Amino acid sequence: MIVVSSPQGPLSIDEPEIYGPDLWKKCRDQFGPQSKAPIALEVDGSVVDLLSQIPGGAQVRFIMLDMPEGLEVLRHSCTHLMAQAVMELYPRAQITIGPVIENGYYYDFDLEESLSEHDLPRIEEKMQEIAQRALPVKRLELGKDEALALFEQRGDHYKKEVIEGIADTVYSCYQQGDFIDLCRGPHLPNTRYLKHFKLMKIAGAYWKGDHRNKMLQRIYGTCFPTKDELAQYLHQLEEAQKRDHRVLGQRLDLFHFQEEAQGMVFWHPDGWTLFRLIEQHIRQRVAEDYQEVRTPQVVDLKLWKKSGHWDMFAQNMFQTNIDEQVSAVKPMNCPCHVQIFNQKIHSYRDLPLRLAEFGCCHRYEPSGALHGLMRLRQFTQDDAHIFCTIEQIEQEVIRFNTLLLRVYADFGFSKVQVKLSTRPEKRVGADELWDFSEKALAQSLEKQGFDYAMQEGEGAFYGPKIEFQLTDSIGRHWQLGTVQLDFSMPERLGANYIDAQGQKQNPVMIHRAILGSLERFIGIFIEHHAGALPFYWAPTQVYVLPISEKHREYGSNVLRKLKKTGIRAKIDLRNEKIGYKIRNHVLKKVPLLLLVGDQEVEHGTFSLRDRQGQQWSSLSWEALLEHFQDTAGTHTTEENNH
Repeated sequence: MIVVSSPQGPLSIDEPEIYGPDLWKKCRDQFGPQSKAPIALEVDGSVVDLLSQIPGGAQVRFIMLDMPEGLEVLRHSCTHLMAQAVMELYPRAQITIGPVIENGYYYDFDLEESLSEHDLPRIEEKMQEIAQRALPVKRLELGKDEALALFEQRGDHYKKEVIEGIADTVYSCYQQGDFIDLCRGPHLPNTRYLKHFKLMKIAGAYWKGDHRNKMLQRIYGTCFPTKDELAQYLHQLEEAQKRDHRVLGQRLDLFHFQEEAQGMVFWHPDGWTLFRLIEQHIRQRVAEDYQEVRTPQVVDLKLWKKSGHWDMFAQNMFQTNIDEQVSAVKPMNCPCHVQIFNQKIHSYRDLPLRLAEFGCCHRYEPSGALHGLMRLRQFTQDDAHIFCTIEQIEQEVIRFNTLLLRVYADFGFSKVQVKLSTRPEKRVGADELWDFSEKALAQSLEKQGFDYAMQEGEGAFYGPKIEFQLTDSIGRHWQLGTVQLDFSMPERLGANYIDAQGQKQNPVMIHRAILGSLERFIGIFIEHHAGALPFYWAPTQVYVLPISEKHREYGSNVLRKLKKTGIRAKIDLRNEKIGYKIRNHVLKKVPLLLLVGDQEVEHGTFSLRDRQGQQWSSLSWEALLEHFQDTAGTHTTEENNH
């Protein structure tokens, strides 16, 4: 008996064993006449080729092209298509490895020729030609000696080296036409499924990532089930390039990076204004429920070993050695917050206790992994830790989720994806505790109406967690907020409270963050708005532009009055034409320009222009302030001004 998942529920097929295509014929009616055929199978939790033989008693799910698993099979197969195309164009090429990665794939080649971006269209054309041959894709299973002999015959010493490093009894290969590659699979049954792909770029890569090995040529590509999906992704990449926060950061004079401080930010005045605006906004949002603290930057290594961080993060921690005392620059705030909790004897009546910190943290990241504000060695967390009883978990999570959604709305983000990660195989704590905690997190999400996805086995070793992803204006997803339950650290660091029966108990420690890294969020926020930040968040909200030298005094007086009202304003006193000044500040994404000329000086009025070109003339001071208030009140909406 084979059990198949179908839209109508489990379907039982009375067969001792059966091949995938035959099983689909028996089940097709359950999926509806419009349903396309599967491209792979999930058998007892593992994705396998569609042509696989399915044993009796198996649990089966058909994998369609539009499923996440189907997309991975599609891209995996496209990797082989690209490798075959390269081999046909460059017969002396050596193939190495070609995995699927986020949004695409790559393959590393050892080539005598030096490829450039100009060669990619030619390779793409060959890929299209091979795909149209509709080559059947066959799986071969060989013993070690057979596999070595096969690739020896083909002159492929890289594959031989891979085989020598794998202690298997069976080595699987995939063949399409004359092309054969060592691969675990699974793959599409035929190359005709591959239609919508694009080669993206070429880069260098050392064999096995070791600089002592030969430099190879890596070709990156992507592939999608439909033409529209590919076009949408390419458009998203084009938009992302225009919005690159590293470019905008310099163009708008917000921040810069330099070699002397890798992975750390040099904030310019406007950039630091934006940073402080966001920091202060979060501070105001949490002020009612949280107590803000500040903890040391450098802490004795003994604490990091006791907390367990040294065992897990030693390779990412910066160390100091002063007076023969080895310390670490803190990579996170949690052990230090436990030290504050431990300074008093707490009753259950004191809980929950919520401690927040804008903690400056340092983590070692390889220079190749650094990416503007998105990946740094020094960053600021807006995290907090809630010490509570087990019974308080659900109410605290609901309280935090409400806060998190309110903050996201403040920044104009309304699309939020939620994921619940459950117990991993390696974990601490009794199963009963995990049962209770996972249920508490799930119930908190359900009570608030969240539609969430499960991530089985993806929780931290110390407890389950919730992750929140935002969708930006061009459809990219960013993981930001998180709620993590921790049963381990309070016990390891001796945190306890006195319960109603007078007994010592370890509190549950809830790690939570809204934005995560402030720097990373600023990078996301800049790209979300293509640098044109809403008036409320713009570091410089108004630029006063005197039309000529005789209007400077009036403009300077206006500037002083604006600053007294709290408006972040500057004045442009350069001896330039007004048209040049306007263009300059529109390019700088300044929300509003206040023009001062003869009419304004004579009548004591004001003329405004926004960065889209809309204008308001002859405004009184009261009307001007009202306009600012109205504009600032729209800070939760997204401006379509890119």
